[in-house]
Amino acid sequence: MPSLESPLDQLAKSFSADDADAVRLVLDAVPHPIFVKDSQSRFLVVNRSMCDFMGRSFGELAGRTDYDFVPKEHADVFSRIDRLVLDTGEVNENEEVIRGPDGKVRTLMTRKARALLPSGARFVVGCISDITTLKQHEASLRLLFEENPVPMWVFDRSSLRFLAVNHAAVECYGYSREQFLAKSILDIRPPEDAEATREIVAAGQGSDRSGRSWRHIKADGSVIHVVAYSKPIEYDGRSSFMVAIIDVTERKLAEDGMRRAREFLDTVIENIPVMLFAKEAGQHRYVLMNRAGEELLGIPREELIGRTDSELFPPEDAVSFLIRDQEALRSDTLQIAAEEKIPTRYKGVRDLVTRRLAVDGHDGKSKYVLAVAEDITDRKRDAARIAYMATHDGLTDLPNRTMLVERLDFALERATSGRESFALMCIDIDGFKELNDVYGPGVADSLLGKAAKRLAEAAGKHFLARTGGSGFTIIVSEGPHPATAVELADRLLATIADAFDVEGRALRVGLSIGITFFPDDATDVAALLSNAHAALDRARADGRGVFRMFEADMDRKLRERRALEQDLRSALASGELLLHYQPQANVSGEIVGFEALIRWVHKERGLIPPAEFIPVAEESGLIVSLGEWVLRQACREAASWAKPVQIGVNLSPVQFRQGDLPGLLHQILLETGLDPNRLELEITESVLLDDLSRASSILRRLKSLGVKIALDDFGTGYSSLSYLQSFPFDKIKIDKSFVGMIQKSPQTVAIIRAIVGLGRGLSMDIIAEGVETLEQLSFLSEEGCHALQGYLIGRPHPIEAYADEVGRFAATAATARRHRRR
Repeated sequence: MPSLESPLDQLAKSFSADDADAVRLVLDAVPHPIFVKDSQSRFLVVNRSMCDFMGRSFGELAGRTDYDFVPKEHADVFSRIDRLVLDTGEVNENEEVIRGPDGKVRTLMTRKARALLPSGARFVVGCISDITTLKQHEASLRLLFEENPVPMWVFDRSSLRFLAVNHAAVECYGYSREQFLAKSILDIRPPEDAEATREIVAAGQGSDRSGRSWRHIKADGSVIHVVAYSKPIEYDGRSSFMVAIIDVTERKLAEDGMRRAREFLDTVIENIPVMLFAKEAGQHRYVLMNRAGEELLGIPREELIGRTDSELFPPEDAVSFLIRDQEALRSDTLQIAAEEKIPTRYKGVRDLVTRRLAVDGHDGKSKYVLAVAEDITDRKRDAARIAYMATHDGLTDLPNRTMLVERLDFALERATSGRESFALMCIDIDGFKELNDVYGPGVADSLLGKAAKRLAEAAGKHFLARTGGSGFTIIVSEGPHPATAVELADRLLATIADAFDVEGRALRVGLSIGITFFPDDATDVAALLSNAHAALDRARADGRGVFRMFEADMDRKLRERRALEQDLRSALASGELLLHYQPQANVSGEIVGFEALIRWVHKERGLIPPAEFIPVAEESGLIVSLGEWVLRQACREAASWAKPVQIGVNLSPVQFRQGDLPGLLHQILLETGLDPNRLELEITESVLLDDLSRASSILRRLKSLGVKIALDDFGTGYSSLSYLQSFPFDKIKIDKSFVGMIQKSPQTVAIIRAIVGLGRGLSMDIIAEGVETLEQLSFLSEEGCHALQGYLIGRPHPIEAYADEVGRFAATAATARRHRRR
């Protein structure tokens, strides 16, 4: 007579009371969603994390299917996978990329396996894991393979021959690496196992799918029992398997009598991607450690089970772990979470967040300490690096403007409360622009780095920051003023006076210094900075190489700045603005595009540098009209070219905050007839700083028009990686400050390689700016950089200078070539 029991009743009766309690506590302790479905894909068991993940209570989930919570097309896929797992017994892993409510893109892995009860009932056991960090660190897997303490190898699916073995496998089996690579996987197995091995390989699944153990033959002829965990991979273009070997010779004898419920529990624990362990409460000996913990600690389970922390770790660490275990045993709360450091055999000291809880027996007394530990080492290191990048300049390693403002707020608060005074100095390197124009950015950046070191030595205990291209700021917070500030200014002028040796050239520059005082000149940060800049402008006007203190009549400079703003307004209508074009080439030298750069020829002052009038335009809001003019002129010009090369246009953050930028671009494309695929809009990450959500929305609207989006000056900010996750850029532009340091800084070389690799992994084009030498060109070409821009390729000129490259004004080609040679 058929059983009338429900699958849930059968599942419940398969566990003793102790086992049921253990399963419940273990599942709720795991910070990853876990669920069990019956043969009809109905949820039977879910842990607390699964309820949080679904946003439903257990009562709302129990007995329901995916069709009750997700669209039918998604539920159909989940149902097919459930059926496949139940019918075949194969473990199914499925990756999904989702965008969370915070806007961040995350990668999830859902793993489903079949569980069989003695009654014949079948269940789907699922575990959902966040593998975002794992995906970001796939580049380190090869090192993990070689240094893994677990024996591992890769073999060819067709020939069954070994393709790679790690050091642990060589030591475990006694074969040399060369002997391994001369064998097939059948050569280390008894002949009677050959057919079963071939069948499993032909079926495309590893031995971990069946859960069975195998016999392997070592070099000395002895036979060991192992469990082989394998996964199909592509290795050097071959269809292969990667295999991890666990020696279970001794353990197998003790596991033969384990009940099926324990095997089910072990399957759940082994699939958790974080370390999970348990200790008995009396002697605090380990009774459980999952695979993730074994890999993290580098300690095989046979060495760990039955031992205490004092037998495995240094005394001070063992004492710390014991104290936290005892706290968990005494606590009335469900979990005790703590951040701690733990030494490992092969990965050094790792930072973990460990959650402990006491597991009670039926007598009400604690029997075990159950813990889940997550490795946050990489996360903490990345956070520290990002925090440092956020507050330091990439070229000089000095504090940047962000940190300056923080320190200035602190200095002002302390001086106000203590009725003290301090000085603020704004410093600019005289002749830096001219040096950059003559020798190029590479030489200029090298000199800037050397100058920064001299300034730091002269500044001593006073706070020094780099706040601009050639600008620095010092907070002089100790000593009597103005005497201390004057003495420091004299010392700075003297230290910069000696020539700099840059690439065999003796180069000289000077300093202009502006000084203001708190509280005599101003009592807030904005006014102090404004006054110091006004004094700096006065020093420049007085011949440079001097320092000047702020005086009230320096407001005249502010009036001159406003006059420049008025002139710029009229320049838009009077034809004083024009565009120059700098070529971009691929590594073979073919011109593939141009970047449009604005120039202003003032009717009285002549050529005004963009660095002088662009800030004025951005502060006054003129950048919106200016940007529209540049965009329209560049598109109109590019549309007239016979050759369909790319045209790049820079966008200002102000353009994203004002007006309808996508609507404007759409209108300009219709007016000029330019193919949108030829237009590339370049932005810096400062565009995304103010309002990431709004900026991302605008960028997506722009991209929907068919144009490309490039992230300019990549690597000089502090949030570039998160921005790459938030928006699919088409191109990354490596900042010229990195290119200029290729032959001088191994760290810079590593950064460029990382950026190129990042672009390759994200299918983004890479272009390097500031390429000036053949050595830089050769290095970038070898590293796989797609395109180049810089003086080696060509300087910015009117488009007539590049007539041949764009198929325009062919009659003037000879004149253009002569102009470029000059």
